[in-house]
Amino acid sequence: MDRIAHLLGADEGWQRPGPTAAQRRTDVLIALVVFVLAAVSIEFLRSLGMLDGKSSLLDVLGQHGSALSAAILLVWRRSHPLLIAVLANAHLYVIGTIQPAVASGLVMQVLYFFAVYSGVAWARDRRGLSYVLTGLVITLSLWLAWVFALSSGLETLMRNLGADDVGASGLFSPAVGTIGLVSLNNVLFLGGAILLGQVAWRGAMHTLRELEHAATIRSQAARLRDQAVVAERLRIARELHDVVAHHVSVMGVQAAAARRVLEKNPDAAREALGAIESSSRNAVSQMRDLLGTLRSGQLAADGASEEDGSDPAAAGGGSGTPDRAPQPDLDDLEELVAVSAGPNLEVSYTLVEEVPGAASEVPAALQLTAYRIAQESLANVRRHSTASRASVVVRVGSELEVEVLDNGAPRHGTAGTGLGQRGIRERAELLGGDVEIGPRRGAGYRVRAVLPLGVPAEVAR
Repeated sequence: MDRIAHLLGADEGWQRPGPTAAQRRTDVLIALVVFVLAAVSIEFLRSLGMLDGKSSLLDVLGQHGSALSAAILLVWRRSHPLLIAVLANAHLYVIGTIQPAVASGLVMQVLYFFAVYSGVAWARDRRGLSYVLTGLVITLSLWLAWVFALSSGLETLMRNLGADDVGASGLFSPAVGTIGLVSLNNVLFLGGAILLGQVAWRGAMHTLRELEHAATIRSQAARLRDQAVVAERLRIARELHDVVAHHVSVMGVQAAAARRVLEKNPDAAREALGAIESSSRNAVSQMRDLLGTLRSGQLAADGASEEDGSDPAAAGGGSGTPDRAPQPDLDDLEELVAVSAGPNLEVSYTLVEEVPGAASEVPAALQLTAYRIAQESLANVRRHSTASRASVVVRVGSELEVEVLDNGAPRHGTAGTGLGQRGIRERAELLGGDVEIGPRRGAGYRVRAVLPLGVPAEVAR
């Protein structure tokens, strides 16, 4: 029995959903059509005199009642498949005994076949189905044995099949031929219904699982899109934080210097104010570039096109052809170091190349990351440290290394939010790198990032 249950899908761990309201309405319509066809078929048999002359009103009502009672079972063929399969077979045996001509009609035979097929195709308890089918096979065998055991039953079958001893030329006698033919037909009838029902059940299972897989893929794709949006927002947030923190701190240092020398050395004050002006313009320009990039990406995501009146080229400002400045790279570090220095802070920059010209071969994403790490580190030195000297060292070999050192101690009352250092770590991790941040032995602070020269494809895009 376990073997039969396994073949029927009891181990699949899937249960076919019950019928929908539309399917229930369809079954009612099917039952009505089958009854009409069966009733017409009965009248054809009556017209041909094949119902043994049973033409009284009671006989006619009984014949049509048999068709109706069988057809009405189809209304519940999907909601109670096993019960309907059992009742349909019981109906076949009862009507086949008392009204054999009605039960053997084509429409009624199709009805019984359809009931067994539905039982196999829609049964939700596959192990229970194995017991039901075993019972149907045993019942069919006993019923055929009972029919063949009765002399009148066998004679009736032989007469219906037109079998007699006159003109018989086969390998078997008419009686054996009748038994064999009837048995074969019934086995094929029941076996065909079971086989087609099992094929339909497995087809429904695979179809539903494919739909579930498709829904899972759509859900995962939506989740990946959301993650991409979050990652892009984090990137923009890091860029804005680094840009604003750097330029605001530079303006603060230069403003303090200008205030101190405003009366004693107007030229130095003028130079400091010029640096403030330049830094503010750079900050506004870089923020405009970042927001323009964000705006362009949003337009692309929304499917903006010339047809709907939007112009992605003008996303960042009023002109139709914006001039986007390139993102900072290693060549810009010298300028960064120059503007980061102040009256009380000396900053140096050193580039170490294992092979001459190796810095120019570093991927743009790595160069931008190295620049932002140095920018954030120097901004932290100005805001939170008492350092008088700081150094930026970039080493290009098998890896890209950025190291920022200072000789100061933490300045009291200037504790930050930690977002700057968190941004440094996130940038490095995005590129598969490592970061070391912390106090140096003795005095000072150290930020060191090591980045592999290979850039993941999604980061490069």
